[in-house]
Formats: sequence, structure tokens, C-alpha cells
Amino acid sequence: MFNASKSIKRIVSISAAAVCMLGSLRVAPADYFESVDAASTLSAFQITQNMKVGWNLGNTMDATAGDITGTFEHAGLETETAWGCPKANQTLFNALKAKGFNTVRIPTTWFQHLDANDNIDPEWLARVHEVVDYAYKNDMYVILNVHHENWINRSDLNDAYEPIKKRLLKIWTQVAEEFKDYDQHLIFECMNEPRAVGTDHEWWSATPVPEANVINKLNADFVNLIRSTDGPYAKTRLLMLPGYVASSDKTFLNQIVMPDDDYCAVSIHAYIPYNFTMNTNEAEGAYHDTFTKEFSNDLAYTLQNFRDIFINNNIPVVIGEMGTSNFGNTQARVDWTTQYFETTKKYGIPCVLWDNNIETNPEAPGECHGYINRETGEWYSTSLPIINKMMEIMNDDSIVWGSDGKMPEYDHQALSQGKVLISSPVEIDAAKAAAPVYGNTTPGVEISWNDLKGKEVAIKFTGDTPILAFSDTSYNNWTEISPYTVDKDNGIAYYLVDKSLPAAWPVDLSEVNHIQARTAAVTVVQQMVVLDAPDVEIEVPVDKTKKYSVDLGSTRTGKVVFNLEGEAGTVTNGCLGFKTPDWTQIEWETTIGSDGKAAVSIDLSEIPADAKSVEFQIWYNPEKVDMKDYQLGEAPTETTTTTVTETQTETTTAEITGTLPAATVYGDANLDNNVNIADAVLVMQVATNPDKYAQGKSALSITLQGEINADVDGKTGLSNSDALLIQKFKLGLISSFPVQSK
Repeated sequence: MFNASKSIKRIVSISAAAVCMLGSLRVAPADYFESVDAASTLSAFQITQNMKVGWNLGNTMDATAGDITGTFEHAGLETETAWGCPKANQTLFNALKAKGFNTVRIPTTWFQHLDANDNIDPEWLARVHEVVDYAYKNDMYVILNVHHENWINRSDLNDAYEPIKKRLLKIWTQVAEEFKDYDQHLIFECMNEPRAVGTDHEWWSATPVPEANVINKLNADFVNLIRSTDGPYAKTRLLMLPGYVASSDKTFLNQIVMPDDDYCAVSIHAYIPYNFTMNTNEAEGAYHDTFTKEFSNDLAYTLQNFRDIFINNNIPVVIGEMGTSNFGNTQARVDWTTQYFETTKKYGIPCVLWDNNIETNPEAPGECHGYINRETGEWYSTSLPIINKMMEIMNDDSIVWGSDGKMPEYDHQALSQGKVLISSPVEIDAAKAAAPVYGNTTPGVEISWNDLKGKEVAIKFTGDTPILAFSDTSYNNWTEISPYTVDKDNGIAYYLVDKSLPAAWPVDLSEVNHIQARTAAVTVVQQMVVLDAPDVEIEVPVDKTKKYSVDLGSTRTGKVVFNLEGEAGTVTNGCLGFKTPDWTQIEWETTIGSDGKAAVSIDLSEIPADAKSVEFQIWYNPEKVDMKDYQLGEAPTETTTTTVTETQTETTTAEITGTLPAATVYGDANLDNNVNIADAVLVMQVATNPDKYAQGKSALSITLQGEINADVDGKTGLSNSDALLIQKFKLGLISSFPVQSK
């Protein structure tokens, strides 16, 4: 199990567009995702496809016995229940199978059950065998490993190769003999989260660690051992190999060296993004109420790394541990599950849910991974929606297993045909991130958005794949995007700036002033070139936040009260945000009452007089809640009620109510008293990028009157249809507005 208390947040800010799948350039399923019906001996990718979705028997066979002085060196069968879990039983495994799980991982600790010569206690081996059979004889796949071994996870790991190798191979020799006649449904996992305990890089490092080489050698020894044993499945048994700490972090993934073997898969643990799934430290960015766009971006970035580094190179991946702790945030966990399982299914990666049999625990809320009553086989109501969503996705035939397992291929301009920004090699190192040198990035090159429209940036490099960064004149508004494709043969990463930067840049694009590359490890940037972008469509995640522009006038005494309506009992939250000049937000949370109403009261003294772009936002359960109006003033008799219009981010603007501005001049979106192409351009900007051009978003935003003027197609809200009609009007193809919808 991932040790949440020791994890360090790795900050990666990326474009939503850059990390999402490329809609118009999907490729057919890769050849290695073959039919699993015909062959009697399955390929590695057929095995991982058959595994579908899995569950961990956590804190059970991997538990250790001890007293207040520490962990015993030797113990008996009592270790199975030492951490408070009941004994494994057939009822539990039957319930898992009935729900749709096709894989069970059985984490197993061995060191307390070894004699002086590392022989396994026969009683313990027999009990492990019995538990394996609960799943295996149920026609499920079983992952068996070595887990919680203090002789592997040690501070001197880098110098302990020989003693670890001796014991590791002795254990696996016995386990392989015990199960030699079990077919490909039984999978061996070499180690669990091998790491240098107690070091400053136990769980994370910005740079490669030497212990990774020891782990690669141990993995290779393990593979050679299993392949040399007798038994009908010795050559075709799937073997799972972890990198350092089985980490999902790209720094460690890039250090994995896979043996030349057709039946090996990378074993990864991915409780990602950690600030959503497990972290409880708000100072580090922990937040659980909603699965935010930032979290979605981080998840997409990490899962894409699995695809790009391994699946795309014909190396299977199994996510052996994953999940979200129960913070009482069921809907947010369902949202996370939706993206996680839809993405991994398209990539062809089976996921194995971690379960430690803890449903809730106020003292350790980040460690609540209990889903099922292990004695009765009943699913806990708090987490059942997560399980149901997993199974819904796995059973959805429209989401094809492995359909996005291969990276799309593109035609790019030659580097010699573009505008060169960096022409000679620059070495950058993540270990040199401290001021004033900032040796983890290339020097900033001045550039403008006009130089980048319709363009992509190509970086020729060696070492770790760089991240492309943009900033303004003062190096503020730092925004990073990852490559949408990498030509590994030629060492060139491509960044679709034209589509990804507008989705990520937090202010007006006219403020873009610098471009540079950053590394997460060590990289040599040989060239950076601006090229014409290929015709690529990108699916940008939908921001479901409801946003309403607010006019506070000059009033800064008393309170502003926002009146909400929605489904009774709905828990919701959000913020009142504004710019001064930086974005600031006052967060709120409430529950819709039995009458379908609720009120959010915010002290006006908390909002500076120069606040601009004031916006009321609903984050959690936005589909069930609306903000109807708000009041300013000291008391009800002194308040002014304002009816608001939601600034939609999903579809179109909402119906406008209340008192509208003066005369409507149809087509004049920018209020310059003319109807021309500039109006059509503004409408298209609002329709395609509402986060930047909708009311109150920036100095270039459309106004309320502009929205009214521009809504010319007879349908509610602005769309590209309105823009097209404005262009036809300018060309004389139509004579009047509005055009009535049919």
C-alpha cells in the first residue's frame, strides 16, 4: 500500500488540451489487443485484457504481527488477522466475482514465516494456497507477490543487492514450485514498492535514484528464475515488475529497464492525483469536495505517460494498486472513477482497486479504502456508487478496450522549415531548480501569441522529455503544456500550442511574452523550433462549474446574500471570486433545504473596492443547483435584489431575465455600432472559449448587451451558428435579424 504520510506533492501544471486524446486522429486497436477466445495460450496483452478489473485483499495476508517493541521476526497463521481484518473466505470471493471483478491481487508477506534458511513455513504456504484457490477456482485471475518485506525496503537498498537477491529467489523458487501446475490465471509480481526506506527520496525524487538500478537487476533475476523452473506455464506466466517504489511518477518510470521477455508487464501503483485521492494536508493542496479540472488534468497527464512510455512500445501495464479514500465525497469519487476507468480501458490497462477493509476513520481519513463487508459479501453504501461506475464502464461496449493504446502518427514540418528559437544544445537539470540560476529550464525566449497562433513547437532533445512553459513579461502566469506526441526515433517532442495554450493560459493571450523548456530530470535541449501546426482536433474536458457575473457596485457594508434553489438535501459548494488584480476567492458550502432553497451570505467588507470580474461559482453538484438572485444591503428592507444570468461553460448562455439594457442592435457583438466580421470573430471566441471571452472573464469579454445583440439565430445562447449568420448578413446573403429557428 502507498504510504500517504510520506508522499511529496509533485507540482505539474499542464494544459487540459495537451493531455487529452486527439479526437479526429484515433487509430484502430493495436494488433496486440487480439481476440482472447481462440488461443489456448494467451499473449501478455490478452491476459491483461482478460483481467478486466481487479480488487486487492489488503491488510490480510500481507499483515505482520508484533508488539509495542516492534514487528516479530517469526509468527504463525495469526498474522492474517493481525491488522483487524477477518480471515479470507469463499463468500467474499464469490461476491467479488458476482459484482464483475475478474482479478484478485493477494498481497503476501513472507519474512515472518521463514526459517533460518529462508524455507517457508508449510502451514503458511498451505494457507496462502487455500486463499489463492478461492479466486483461481472461481475462474478469476490471481496476482501473488512479496509484500511488506523489511529486508527489501531498507535504507541501504543501493548496497544490498546480493543479500536481497539470495532471499528473494529462495522465496520465489518455493512459490513457483507450489503453483507450477497453475495456468496463466496465476500471475507473479516480483516485489511491492521496493524503496530506500528513511531516505529523502523514499517516495519521490526530482532526479533519477541509484536504487532503481538495483531493482532492475532484481527484476531480471526474478524473470530468469521463473523461466528456468519446470512446469507447463513457466515460460508463459505473466510476471509483473515494479520500478522504484512502483511509482507512477515519470522520473521513476523512465528508469525502468524491462527484460527481453514476451510475458512481462510493468507494475504501477497510481493513487493519482494524490491531493485528491489520499492527502489530508490542505497546506500541500489537498482537496476532496470536487474532482476539479486541475485534478482531471493531472490524472490525464499521468495515465498518458503510462500509455506513451509502455503500452505504445508494446509493454503491458497493470495498475496493481489504485483508489480514492472515502472523505464523504461520493460524487467527486465517482467523477474521478469515470475518467480513470474510461481512460485506462481505452489504453488497455487493467486496474486493481486497493481495499484495506477501512470504510471510515476520522483519525486517518486518507486511509479509508473499504468497499465490501468481507464476512457477509455486502457492499458498503458509501462506496458502492464507485464500484457501480467501474462496472458500468467495463460493460460499456462503446468504450473499446485498447482502442487508444497506440499514439497517433502525424505529419510534421521539417525542423529546418520553422522559426528557430534555440539552435545550440542547452543542458537542464531538475536538481538545479533553485534561484537565481534556475538551471532546470532553458533561458526564456521572447515570443508573442501572434507568433504562436496556428503553430506547434518542436523540441529536439535527449534525456527526459521536456515540458514547454510560457509566462508573461515578469515571468508570472507560468503555464506548462506537455507534448501531444513524441517521435522517439528522432528524439523530437511536439507541443500543439495553437490548441492547448488557449485552454490553459490564465489571462489574456496578448500577455504571453516568454517561452522556455523545463525538465523533471535531466535533459539536453538541442533545438526548439516553431512549426505550422497539423490539422488536429483535441477534446478538452468540460468544466461543469456554474458561473454568474455579479455587480457589487460601490457597496462594501453589510452582506451580499446569494439565493440558491435546487434539489432538497443537495450538498453544494463554490466560491465568490474576483480580481484585485490576482484572482482571489471566498469559498462557501451549504445544503439545499427541504423547501428547495438555501442562502449563502458573504461579508462585503471581505471584497476590496477595486475588485473586478466578480463571479459567483457553484462547484459541487452544479447540475442540481442554481443561483436565482442576490441581495446587497444591511437588512431585508434595505436590500437590492439582482436577477443574474449564468455564464455557461458547458453549452450556451442561459435565458436572460430581469431588466435588460437599452436598444438591441442585432449582430453588433462588440458594441461598435457596426455589424462586421469582428462581431463574428467575437461570437466564435465566446462559443469556443467561454472561460476567456464570456461575461466578466477579461478585458476582451463580451458584455451582456453584446450577448443580446449577437444572439441572432433565434435559439437561446451564443454559438457558431450566430457567427455564421452575422457573416452572411455582412455579405448580403440575409437581410435582417433575428432569424427564427425552425
